[in-house]
Amino acid sequence: MKLQSSLSLEQDHNQSEVILGAVPEYTSLETVAQEEIVKEPFQFSTLAEGKLLFNAHPQTVAEYLDDHQGWFGRCAAPMKVRPISKNGYALIIGQFGAFGYNVEPKVGLEMQPQLQGIYTINSIAVSDDVDLGYEVDFRSSMELVEAVDRVSEEGRMTYAQWTLDLKVKVYFPHFIHALPQGLIQKTGDRLLAQIVRQVSHCLNHKILKDFHQTYNRSFPRQPRN
Repeated sequence: MKLQSSLSLEQDHNQSEVILGAVPEYTSLETVAQEEIVKEPFQFSTLAEGKLLFNAHPQTVAEYLDDHQGWFGRCAAPMKVRPISKNGYALIIGQFGAFGYNVEPKVGLEMQPQLQGIYTINSIAVSDDVDLGYEVDFRSSMELVEAVDRVSEEGRMTYAQWTLDLKVKVYFPHFIHALPQGLIQKTGDRLLAQIVRQVSHCLNHKILKDFHQTYNRSFPRQPRN
């Protein structure tokens, strides 16, 4: 299984790769006839959580996060971002594949206005979506809390504690279903978890860097996740 990724912090997205095994040439959705797609999907899922530390008061962090039109596009790069509403974005993550089957995942995300320091992000439909061969159910939550166990010379600090519940249904062509179902399930869950780890690491790092540069604050040592 090969995972080709555009999410490396240091490498160009056309060069960055994570190799999980060997596969033949990819077969893209565009080359698979619709009648070859099996109607019953496989569902893959993963759960993730983490904690970020900001060198600022929770109110300052909230002001930054509320202005997602300013930071989201530049922090998500090299992923492609297109605004589709006031709080919604179409996000193209990169190219990923396994067993000779290749997709370029695109997901619509809506950032809900904060409610008492709690932010939620949910998946939404993208208006120009065609039959992509997959469905994404993205549910994320993040809460800002004052870091009572940490302090800096610049004042109070803030933890951002986040969780993600991600489910993806994939409609594979018949040739994939010829493989053992247990192998497909295990490989898909592993690949999804790998994507989430890589995306969250990249995005979180860029958000922290962008915030502390924007507010001219020293970058704090991050907690272990």
